[in-house]
Amino acid sequence: MNVTKDTIQPKQQPAWLQKYLDSPDKQKQLYAKTLKVVVFSQMLGGAGLAAGVTVGALIAQDMLGTDSVSGIPTALLTLGSAGAALLIGRSSQRFGRRAGLAGGFLAGGLGAIGIILATLFSSLTLFFISLLIYGAGTASNLQARYAGTDLATSKQRATAASMALVSTTFGAVAGPNLVNVMGEFANSIGVPTLAGPFILSGTAFILAGLVLLIFLRPDPLIVATALANAQKKADTNVLESHQGISKLNKRGTIVGATIMVLTQLVMVAIMTMTPIHMQHHGHGLSEVGLVIGFHIGAMYFPSIVTGILVDKIGRIAMASVSGATLLASGIVAAFAPPSSMAMLILALVLLGLGWNFGLISGTALIIDSTHPSIRAKTQGSVDVLVALSGASGGALSGMVVAHSSYATLSIIGAILSLILIPVVVWSHKSQSNIDTSSSSTSI
Repeated sequence: MNVTKDTIQPKQQPAWLQKYLDSPDKQKQLYAKTLKVVVFSQMLGGAGLAAGVTVGALIAQDMLGTDSVSGIPTALLTLGSAGAALLIGRSSQRFGRRAGLAGGFLAGGLGAIGIILATLFSSLTLFFISLLIYGAGTASNLQARYAGTDLATSKQRATAASMALVSTTFGAVAGPNLVNVMGEFANSIGVPTLAGPFILSGTAFILAGLVLLIFLRPDPLIVATALANAQKKADTNVLESHQGISKLNKRGTIVGATIMVLTQLVMVAIMTMTPIHMQHHGHGLSEVGLVIGFHIGAMYFPSIVTGILVDKIGRIAMASVSGATLLASGIVAAFAPPSSMAMLILALVLLGLGWNFGLISGTALIIDSTHPSIRAKTQGSVDVLVALSGASGGALSGMVVAHSSYATLSIIGAILSLILIPVVVWSHKSQSNIDTSSSSTSI
C-alpha cells in the first residue's frame, strides 16, 4: 500500500503514542474517553442542525417572494457541507480528527452569524454565502460519527457510530421546538424573528468546536493509524493480503456510498418542502417546528438500537429495511391529508427512520472497507457525494412542488428508495467476502 503525504504515519513514535501502542488497556480507555467527548460535542452540534432545516426555506421565501426557489437554502447548505466534508476528511487524515472536526464546527458557527447579519440587512448575497459556510457545521456533525469508530473493533463499529448519532438527538429535537422562543428572543434584541434559531445554531456549533478542540486528546485517528501500521509491520504478509482484497474493499465502499447517497437524496427532498407544504395549508411556525422536531428525533434517536442491529444482523439487511421504510414514508406523505398533523408526523418520522437505517449501515460498510491510513480521506470523499445528493434533492424539490405538488415529490422519493433493492442484491453476492476482508483491516 502506498503512503501519501496526507497519511498520518510518523517515522518515530513519540513517547505518549508508544504507551498506547504497548497497552491494550490504554487503548480501551481512550476508546471510551473518545466516545464521551464525541457524544457531548454531538449534543451541542445537534442543536445547530435545526435552524437551517426549520426556517432556512422560510427565510428564502420571505426574501424572494416565491416558492420555486425555497429549496435553494437547503441546496446551498448541503453544497457547503460537501465542500467542508472534503476539507474535514483531508485535514483529519493529515492532522487528526480533532483539527478537522473542531475547525468545521467553528466555521459553521461563523456561518450562522453571517445568516443573522444577512437577515438584519436584507442581503440575499450574504445569506447565500453564509449558508455555504454554515454547511461546515453540518458536515462536522455528520463526520463526528467516524471519530467514535477509529478505535472500535469490527463488531463495535456500527454501535460506536450510532452512539454519536443518538447523542445528536438531544439538541436536534430541542432546536425546532425552540423556534418560537428564539424568534421572540431575536425580536427583543432587534433581530428578525426567523433569524432567531440561527442564534442558537451559532452558539451551539462554536461550543461543540471548542469541546473537541480542548478535550479530544490524544487524537483517536492518530492512535488508530499507528496501531494499524504496527500491526502491518508485525505481519509480513499483510501487504499482500491487503492488495488481494482491495477489489472487495472497493465494492464495499461503493455499496456503502450508494446506500447513503440514495437515503440522503430522498430524505432531504421531502424534508425541505414539508415546512412550505404545511405553511400553505394553514399550519403555524410552532406546528412546523413540532413536525420537524419529530423528524429529526427519528433521524437520530433510534441510532443506538440501529447500531446494535447493524452489528448483529448485518449491514445489507438493514440497508434493505431502510429502502422499505423510505418507501412507506413517501406513500404516507403523498396521501396524508394536509390538515392532519398526526399523518404528517408519521410520514416525517418514517422518513427520518429510513435515513437512520441507511446512514448507519452505509457508514459501517465504509469503515469495514478501509484501512486507517486512508480511512478519513475516503470517508470525507463519500460524505461529499452524500452532501451533493442532498443539495440536488433540496434544489430540485422546490421546482417539483412549484410545478406539480408535494404529493408528486413524495411519490418520486418513494420510487427512488426502491433503487436500494438492486444495490442490495448486487452486494449480497460478495457480502461474506467483505465481512472476511474487514477483519484484515480491523485494528
